[in-house]
Amino acid sequence: MLPKRVERSFLYEQVASKITQLISQGTIRPGERVPSVRKISHQQRISISTALQAYFLLENQGLIEARPQSGFYVRTRSLRLPPEPKMTNPPLAATRVGVDELVAKVIEAAGNPAIISLGAGTVSTDLFPNQKLTRLLSSVARRTSLTSNTYDLPPGNGELRRQIARRSLEWGGTLSRDEIVITSGCTEALNLCLRAVAGPGDIIAVESPTYYVLLQIIESLRMKALEIPTHPRDGLGLDALTAAIERKAVRACVIMANHHNPLGSCMPEENKRNLVSILARKEIPLIEDDIYGDLFFGTERPKPAKAFDSRGLVLLCSSFSKTLAPGYRVGWTAPGRFRVAVERLKMVNTMGNPVLPQMMIAEFLQSGGYDHHLRKLRRAYANQVQLMSQAISRSFPEGTKVTRPLGGFVLWVELPASVDSLQLHREALARNISIAPGPIFSANQNYRNFMRLNCGGLWSDRIEQAVAALGQLVTKLARTV
Repeated sequence: MLPKRVERSFLYEQVASKITQLISQGTIRPGERVPSVRKISHQQRISISTALQAYFLLENQGLIEARPQSGFYVRTRSLRLPPEPKMTNPPLAATRVGVDELVAKVIEAAGNPAIISLGAGTVSTDLFPNQKLTRLLSSVARRTSLTSNTYDLPPGNGELRRQIARRSLEWGGTLSRDEIVITSGCTEALNLCLRAVAGPGDIIAVESPTYYVLLQIIESLRMKALEIPTHPRDGLGLDALTAAIERKAVRACVIMANHHNPLGSCMPEENKRNLVSILARKEIPLIEDDIYGDLFFGTERPKPAKAFDSRGLVLLCSSFSKTLAPGYRVGWTAPGRFRVAVERLKMVNTMGNPVLPQMMIAEFLQSGGYDHHLRKLRRAYANQVQLMSQAISRSFPEGTKVTRPLGGFVLWVELPASVDSLQLHREALARNISIAPGPIFSANQNYRNFMRLNCGGLWSDRIEQAVAALGQLVTKLARTV
């Protein structure tokens, strides 16, 4: 069942219509700057998120374009972006997961420097403050030589946990350091949280499509995945979830409410509140992956579902891998009422975490350097997502559809119905280009004519040529059927 159309969608269409009228009347001419997102938000008395959606709709219509660090301008020539995919409609069936072999091929390609990696969600290291981090790590090592070469048992470094707790104030959270457990990346956080709330054979409700590593974790724990319809802008379908938990014995739900991977969707705040309430009525834990929460394109950080949790049923997971230091593998979780269970699982899983990376990141957060870095990183990701969308528009055939993420750095691309993304994956690899084919994002291996493209690499002629080559392959495959 499709979710009811929310008021915010009506508002952004209404605002986009007003801007369109100004352009058609010549009030705002080609090449001129349209009002800033903040200004239009104030003028129309709408949220920043709604204003952004209005401008992204105008981009899709080929009326305006984004210019990095400058704003939105009326286009001097028309370039219509492909339309967006519709809400997904997976079968309501709990399924044993079997995506591990497919995922392994995508990950293997990501490690080959000869291959242009548009598949795995990796980020160009040039986007991170590597020299600053190295100097800070050396400084911390010199100052703490007597304490840094020892075991760091759960829950982890106290100062790092305090800094993470302080950052929760930005989204209205009131976390204390004692509620946080440090992990080896977000992957371990998700793994530990799933083990804390469910066991082999249990049914886990997930978005459809969903992040393939989550499916791998569910597969390794011998649990079952139940795919729930998901909208490319508003996220998990609450009506569909409500129906599913009435008909199936769902043990837990795992979501990515903010800048979902691969859809890029961001759940409206009211939907997050309702989601927490729906699950709480049946005492179903909600595991929330918020790894992309800080990578918003607007001016306000979206709240995680955890912000609406009053009963300790939301287990919030994140890390610094997508924002600062993927190689340091520093993640964390605030698992609510399941904290003790997660700590004990962490102890038997890896015993603890490396000490120096935790100390270094804690100091970087305390200094204010992290926020400065994030502002630049978000601008870079927003620009790269836009450039990738435009390249797809130029090179891909009729019938292609592309999402409009408001954060993160991945695009979900629907190809013409006759195109098999697994075949596209094989033919692209033969040309040293990797993609993430749609079936790896589904326990049922749905989405055969979909793929995810990574926009984390710095835009270059090499990437642009790879996208053009993909477009030629898609066109060829669409014609051969």
